[in-house]
Amino acid sequence: MLASLLNRPKSRFGAVALALLSALLPWPVAGLHKFYLGQPLWGAIYLLLWQTPMPRVACAIDAVWYLVQGEESFNEQYNALSAPQAVASLADNLRELEKLRAEGLMSDYEFEQKRRQLLERPV
Repeated sequence: MLASLLNRPKSRFGAVALALLSALLPWPVAGLHKFYLGQPLWGAIYLLLWQTPMPRVACAIDAVWYLVQGEESFNEQYNALSAPQAVASLADNLRELEKLRAEGLMSDYEFEQKRRQLLERPV
């Protein structure tokens, strides 16, 4: 169950909420957002320092950073596909394009444009 929770796409506002909770609550929850975002080493460091003001300040800074960071940038950093997942996704997209072309719903020119766009994206 924990593995499935950690493998889900991360929500930017979920990370902000956990970072704010970590900054505001008096008991040791510092670093929960780091565990949520798949950074257990940083989460452990925040927890080890929970009696000092440093993790609370860092959590508040993290919350602000996640808020001002764009959705696309957040997703690139925390929801990036692994290489096998990216290849599988690319293959699926190319199959869908080929299917549309075979059914006559897309011209050869449109197919080639979309195919090049897909292949130019960084993996």
